[in-house]
Amino acid sequence: MTTTIDIERIYNAAPERIWDLWTTAAGIESWWAPDGFEVRVDELDLRPGGELRYVMTATGPDQVAFMNSVGLPLSTSSRKYFTAIENEALLAYDTVVDFVPGRAEYRHRTTVTLTPFSSGTRVVMTIEPMHDDEWTERIVAGRGNELDNLGVALSSDGRV
Repeated sequence: MTTTIDIERIYNAAPERIWDLWTTAAGIESWWAPDGFEVRVDELDLRPGGELRYVMTATGPDQVAFMNSVGLPLSTSSRKYFTAIENEALLAYDTVVDFVPGRAEYRHRTTVTLTPFSSGTRVVMTIEPMHDDEWTERIVAGRGNELDNLGVALSSDGRV
């Protein structure tokens, strides 16, 4: 069984620009949500032990239909606790998984590394598998979509 899963992208942007989008409320709100969802940051305490609290709301018709079909609410409050921070290089956090029907709350680790690369920055998101294959597939797809959205945010803001 795989113990971690790596999702990688290379962006034509400086590490500090990517870091800004990943560590500020305005940055997170501009790209964090998967397609068909929106995010509103309620708290961001960027330090080891600090918390990120946000609300994610399904807004796209397909996403609303999916959430309804599996009995999930359209809006969910999420909490992440930062476990490691190295400015413009590494961000690790535990997500509180309390939204799976019939499953006890648990924490899910994500580590993001930013490495300067010849054409910009290499970003690797390392995640743990979730409690079963179906939810692991969902998070891999969702996180891949988030990284694609990060690329769109980087290319649309005109900054490098």
